[in-house]
Amino acid sequence: MEFVCHVGTAEGRVLRQVRRAPDERALRAELEREGLELIGLERRLAAAGARRWRGRERRVPLAILVLFCQELAALLRAGLPLVQSLAMLVTRQRHPQFRSQLEQVVASVRGGSELSAAFAELGGALPSIFPAALAAGERTGELEGVLGRVVRHFRLVLDARRKVFTALVYPTVLLGLSLVLLSIMGLYVVPSFRKFYEAMDLAELPWLTRITLGTATALRDRLPIVVVAAILAAPLVERWRRSPQGEEALARWRLALPALGPVFHRFAISEYCRSLSTLLAGGLPLVQALEIATRAVGNARVRRRLQPAIDRVREGQALHRALAETGEVPPVVLDMVEVGEATGALDQMLANVSDFLDEEVETRMQRLLSLIEPLLLVVVGGLVAVLLISVYLPIFSALSQIQ
Repeated sequence: MEFVCHVGTAEGRVLRQVRRAPDERALRAELEREGLELIGLERRLAAAGARRWRGRERRVPLAILVLFCQELAALLRAGLPLVQSLAMLVTRQRHPQFRSQLEQVVASVRGGSELSAAFAELGGALPSIFPAALAAGERTGELEGVLGRVVRHFRLVLDARRKVFTALVYPTVLLGLSLVLLSIMGLYVVPSFRKFYEAMDLAELPWLTRITLGTATALRDRLPIVVVAAILAAPLVERWRRSPQGEEALARWRLALPALGPVFHRFAISEYCRSLSTLLAGGLPLVQALEIATRAVGNARVRRRLQPAIDRVREGQALHRALAETGEVPPVVLDMVEVGEATGALDQMLANVSDFLDEEVETRMQRLLSLIEPLLLVVVGGLVAVLLISVYLPIFSALSQIQ
């Protein structure tokens, strides 16, 4: 549930913020923990529902957000006022959705809202770490430095995604072309041999040929039904995938994959550590940084398992012990977090942890791909061989009978 609330700070300022909470009581408790006084409150049920339904379409591409942060930091460093800098960036923005959203941000800032609150109103259009980091920069007076850290954070995230994507391109293309080849052979080439076999007047076709012909003919005859069913089922599958139950099921399925599961798990922990490092370096309190970093984790199951660590840290438990009780964080990461807590350099240690996990993900992906590529070739070659053998077996049988 979303709330638009006007809160008073200890410095005497009145801020307009958009916050999410299960109910009004939970929101009031959260504001009290942050030392804010609630002045006015308004629910935004309809807007929240619409944003959840359209959240994926309104998502701002990360590369565009990086460029915006770079340009905004440069303009602020040159001494331009915030509103004027934002107005200049609106006119230069080529992405239509983001341009429209920036116009809303400029209007909110001109109306007295802080920059972080204006971006927070966009909800799921931006990563949750972005408005939180801006709020930390506004609180400490180092908005330019925070923007620089956010840019570095997003660049590292983009670089990690690019490495994973690049590693998966060749196996994906190979698998796609293989499926196309097998589909053409199975749906069109193999069934066309049926009349040829009938003309040969064989007593009985080999069992492998009968199985292949029966399967290929059934698929070809029912292909329109399969296509229509897939088109009708696609929106339902997409809606289920976006639901909490579907997101949790898919996340659990990814983590259960034999070789890729550990890679997905370490990538999620790397996201968590890097977000937490960026927020702590920006000056956010540990508990608030943990809440935002947990929401930034892409894998729903890992995100849910990390959630209890927030309450444990809020109750006074050390971070490394709270993370250890979740059972999701590798021991080497816990050791490095403990060292960071002991030395007072937790943000830097978390950044080192994220770099370590990214390197491990890349190494595992390279090792996995070195096994997947030849395995795909063997599997696809075997299927093609089975199809060819099933097609030519009756011909060999007829030749043997003639001899």
